[in-house]
Amino acid sequence: MPDADAPPGARPLRALSGPRLAGLFDRALGLGDGALGAHCVHEQWMRGASGPDVEQALERLWARAAESIPDWLPMRHVAWLPEVYRIAGGFRAAASGRSHIYLVLLDYRERREGPFGLYVGMSRYPAAERFDQHKAGIRAAGSVLKRGLEVLHGPVRHLQYIRRAEAARIEGELAAALAAAGLIVKGGH
Repeated sequence: MPDADAPPGARPLRALSGPRLAGLFDRALGLGDGALGAHCVHEQWMRGASGPDVEQALERLWARAAESIPDWLPMRHVAWLPEVYRIAGGFRAAASGRSHIYLVLLDYRERREGPFGLYVGMSRYPAAERFDQHKAGIRAAGSVLKRGLEVLHGPVRHLQYIRRAEAARIEGELAAALAAAGLIVKGGH
């Protein structure tokens, strides 16, 4: 049984076979254990499960354990999420501080480039609070105000409470790396 507080990037269920992972997911649903279920869905996602399979698992998990699902589990399937984890995982901060790197999923479903994009930001506010500020028009980036769907907490959990100078550097470098991987990226300045 994985630690419910284990960061998603650690992939605590990586060693499980497909059938064992499926059984553990069913157990999580039966127990209403959102943290365990989130790790199961996340592991399927990181292994390249199809969009419909991930969407169905998310739907089942939200129906059975909404109260205990951790904030790092996205609410919808994003095909390139494993790549975002890989890229963001390559960034480290040396010192602690009061700044946060955050990612916001952007809605580009009407565009040919893909259905989703990312906004990369840094703030002294926690990601959820900063997202709410964007949506309320407070120092808002237009892309988040108009297109922001949700915060993607998981890939940048390790980039919280870091020094401002490092956060500014990482914000720009992370945005550039994600754009170089072919994603639609806003922010990162």
